[in-house]
Formats: sequence, structure tokens, C-alpha cells
Amino acid sequence: MNTKTGFFFLAILLAGTVSFSSCTVRAVVRERPAEVVYVRPAPPSREHVWITGDWVWVSGRYEWREGHWERPRPAARWESGHWQDTGRGWRWIPGHWRNI
Repeated sequence: MNTKTGFFFLAILLAGTVSFSSCTVRAVVRERPAEVVYVRPAPPSREHVWITGDWVWVSGRYEWREGHWERPRPAARWESGHWQDTGRGWRWIPGHWRNI
């Protein structure tokens, strides 16, 4: 294998690693974390919608990420994240925009 071919394969491997690292992790835990209570700030305008906070899998555990205000997307509505009982434990289903 020559140097150019080796570099090409290394670039492909690196690109594949980066693309997989951006995938959503759906880890299962025995007990879901306690409900988070926080004060929602005032909206920046009447057009903004509240995007609920999300649980994110970081270093082997779920961490809470605060919600925020966003302008709505055309022909879409926000669906909040929720905990799903898998029978083996709990998995967080992230919030997302759903086309209507």
C-alpha cells in the first residue's frame, strides 16, 4: 500500500469515527433520575416556544441540560422528551421537532 492510499484509508476511518460519535446514545438505567424543577425564564417574544430540557448521556450517566426558548420551525411542533420503560430499565427519548 502506498502513502497516498494509506492516507486515504486513514481519512475514511477518521470520518467514520466522527460520524458515529455524533449518534444519539440511548443508554438504559435501572432508575430514572428524579424530576428536575427549575424556573422557566420569560420568553423573548410571543412567537417563541419553550424547548424543554433534555437528559444527555455523559461519562456513563445521564446529565440534565436546561431548556431554552426558540422560534418555532415552519410546519412543525415541539415534542418534549420523556422516559420510556424498556422492561430492562429506563431510557430517555430526546425531545424533537415533529413535522405536522
